[in-house]
Amino acid sequence: MADAGTTGRKIVVDQYGPEVPVGGGAFSGKDPTKVDRSGAYFARFVAKSIVASGLAARALVTVAYGIGQQHPEMVSLQTDLPEGREGDLESKIQQIFDFRPAAMIERLGLRQPNGWRYQDTAATGHYGNNRFPWEQAVSL
Repeated sequence: MADAGTTGRKIVVDQYGPEVPVGGGAFSGKDPTKVDRSGAYFARFVAKSIVASGLAARALVTVAYGIGQQHPEMVSLQTDLPEGREGDLESKIQQIFDFRPAAMIERLGLRQPNGWRYQDTAATGHYGNNRFPWEQAVSL
């Protein structure tokens, strides 16, 4: 119901459609220092890395930030793993990946795009284009 307006629909389209819960932040028009954009890209990067490494068949990484905070308030993981094993994997990703905004920007090269442009995200979507660094999974 809340995503019925034009802006709300664009936010939902930007963030996978109804498959993934939407936090309410639009991407387009925001620079990478805004965690609406960089945090979502990084969560995608981490989730893709989990799946590509064969640690789970499905992964949803959720990150929450407080305004002006260097570290996220929360990083959580939902997978298709049995309940006990998911917590171990969540702990592991927090040790491997640095979820601080500056670290995410650096890791994904968001200040100086190489081989892609932010205009590309507005034209063709934020996900599914292998030129985007957040689409390049790493082995865990």
